[in-house]
Parts: sequence; structure tokens; C-alpha cells
Amino acid sequence: MNSLSFALLLILLHPFALPLTPSFGSAAQREAPQKKDLYPASADAKKEIDEALHSASPEHKRVLVVFGANWCFDCHALNDAFHSAELAPTLQKYFVVVHVDIGHGEKNLDLAQKYEVPLKRGIPAIAVLDSSGKLLFSQKQGEFEAARSLATADILAFLNKWKPASP
Repeated sequence: MNSLSFALLLILLHPFALPLTPSFGSAAQREAPQKKDLYPASADAKKEIDEALHSASPEHKRVLVVFGANWCFDCHALNDAFHSAELAPTLQKYFVVVHVDIGHGEKNLDLAQKYEVPLKRGIPAIAVLDSSGKLLFSQKQGEFEAARSLATADILAFLNKWKPASP
């Protein structure tokens, strides 16, 4: 193998050579996610979780606590997937979503610990709560870290697994 071939192989195998577009939805949806202020720096995450639990309770919905940051491409990709035609109806019917800002790894660490989410495994990271606030699931292995690569069917299977028996 000559040095040019070896250099090309290294470039192709480099971790940053991964595709930069999510794998869900139509070609238009596979463009770069829309940059939004999903994780406002001034948000009071504890208050938002309490409000989500309060609004989830009458309808017996689950609360998805999504730990992430505005700088995180995969956090935006997951949010875009949540708004896709395939996932939005399930999400709206069975869940209330709360985005919890982790900043650059220094914010809301108490909440990550409370909900047993090891942020060192990557973001976005998800915890699922029942309408009373009981922890039902916490991501332990970075399952959503590469959200851009998750198939819509896989995200839907996750939502279906954790949705309540009846809203």
C-alpha cells in the first residue's frame, strides 16, 4: 500500500468521518438539524421537570428527561426525529419532553445523578419518569449518543416500550 492510499484509509477511518446527517425521515429531514435553543442556559431544569410532571399526571403520560446541550449535533438530530411525522404522534400522546442543559459537562449534574444518567457515556441521554416522578429507565450505555444514526423505527420502539399502558 502506498503512502497516499494509507493516508486516504486513515482519513476514511477517522471518527470524524462519520456521516453528518441523521438517518431518519425523508431526504429533506436528513439535512443538518435545525439549530434551536433547545437547552436555554437560563432554564431552571428542576422547575421544568416539576412542571412536566404536573402536566403529565392528569393524563398519566411519561416524562422524557433529555440531557444535552445546544452545541451537541446529536441532541438536535434527536429533537428533529421527535418532530418527524413518524414519531411526533406517539410522543405527543404519551410523553412530555423536558430538555436539561448540561452546558459543557458542568450543569445539572445533580439531576443526572438523581436520574442515574452517566453523562460520561455521551449526550443526548434520556431518563423516563412516570407521572409521579418515579424513575422507570435511565440510559446507561450512551444509547442515544449517536442519535443522527438511529433509525426512526428504533426510536419508535423505545417510545413504545416506555409509553404508559393507556394515556
